[in-house]
Amino acid sequence: MTTLSDPAYTPSVADKVQGAFNRRKWRNIGVPLGVFAYLIYVFFAFDIMGLASKARPENAAILLNDFWSHKVHVTRNNRSGEVLTAYEGERKGEFPEGTGPEWVSYGESTVISLTDGSVVEFVGGKIAELQIPDYGSVRAEIDGRAVVLTLPDNTTPPEWMNVSRNRMSLTQPGWRFSITPSKTEVFRYQAGWELFFFTIDSAFYDRSVGELVALALWEPRVNPDRANIAQMAYDIWTNKMWRHGDVAWAMFETVLMAFLGTMGAGLIALPLSFLAASNFAPARWLRLTCRRFFDLLRGVDGLIWTVILSRAFGPGPMTGALAILLTDTGTFGKTFSEALENIDQKQVEGVQSTGASAVQRMRFGVIPQVLPLILSQLLYYLESNTRSATVIGALVGGGIGLLLTQAIITQKDWEEVCYYMVLVVLTVMLMDTLSGWVRRKFIKG
Repeated sequence: MTTLSDPAYTPSVADKVQGAFNRRKWRNIGVPLGVFAYLIYVFFAFDIMGLASKARPENAAILLNDFWSHKVHVTRNNRSGEVLTAYEGERKGEFPEGTGPEWVSYGESTVISLTDGSVVEFVGGKIAELQIPDYGSVRAEIDGRAVVLTLPDNTTPPEWMNVSRNRMSLTQPGWRFSITPSKTEVFRYQAGWELFFFTIDSAFYDRSVGELVALALWEPRVNPDRANIAQMAYDIWTNKMWRHGDVAWAMFETVLMAFLGTMGAGLIALPLSFLAASNFAPARWLRLTCRRFFDLLRGVDGLIWTVILSRAFGPGPMTGALAILLTDTGTFGKTFSEALENIDQKQVEGVQSTGASAVQRMRFGVIPQVLPLILSQLLYYLESNTRSATVIGALVGGGIGLLLTQAIITQKDWEEVCYYMVLVVLTVMLMDTLSGWVRRKFIKG
């Protein structure tokens, strides 16, 4: 009688099936347990609990609020007593001295009415008095290098008020207040992208839609040398706050980077892919060399190529286009060569039977089979590289990526960040629509 340990033992079909079943059972149990153990490791290795404790949802809420709103700054210089009002605190959005929105009253003292019924009054050059509903009166006075604060009934400062020896600030829904020895400032938040079309110095500023239509069609010219509708277009294009002209040129540079890089990569990868395809390469060593070359190009991320090329050629949109070209040449070379290896040889043989040359066989027997895939890959990567060119442009100083980085660095122009993000998304959507149209034209004729 043979046993399982006997060398002469031959397992039966039932034993083989049972063994396969046991292996599959343990594999089905072991793989989920391995994944679960890895997730536990990630939880502790990346300190998920620590990240959660450091999270500041209120900061995210402020950021999102800044995406769709703007601030009007009313600022008093505590040394000179001068009061200035400006959108986003910028000189380009500054009201003429002594003027401002209707909720600011100028005179011996400046009175600012806020959205929740609060009132801030700048008294003289060193005192600010606040009337806050459901809290009371707050008085802040500059005494040398210190800020002296008087609260209702000498209570302790509430949690929405930040107080130190030389600074006091408070945050309320829709507005903020800050006072230091050098300046006193009130920020009032309002919805919308103010001055998006016309700045304060434009003749069309603060006009209603009806007034703008009338000015464009029949009202007298505001500039004798230019029609009103042309002047409107000029004022929008040269807007100093939103810089629409600069943004349009930057967006053009971004799309140009993506286009040159993608199409250049396709032109280089197509002939090389024939040398990398097993059914077209004249020698095995040449096929392997091309394959490894493609691996090298796509194995290095586009951002790394960007850094290397910027050191070699300096910053600029062309450097970004070259970085995209190098990465995509490796990707296209691999996908094109694999497509060539899977063509139907019968079509090539049919063309060859007519006495066609090698070039003609490629042109009429091979290219028509792989062209749909090539076109699809090129169009898809053109869309994808438009997004990539935004990041690359931030590194090499070109395109919309540069403007986006500058707006983020300022930590105050988040509505401009949103504007640039919307432009990038709309551009990608437009290119997707155009790509679909080109595909349909190519496939259906």
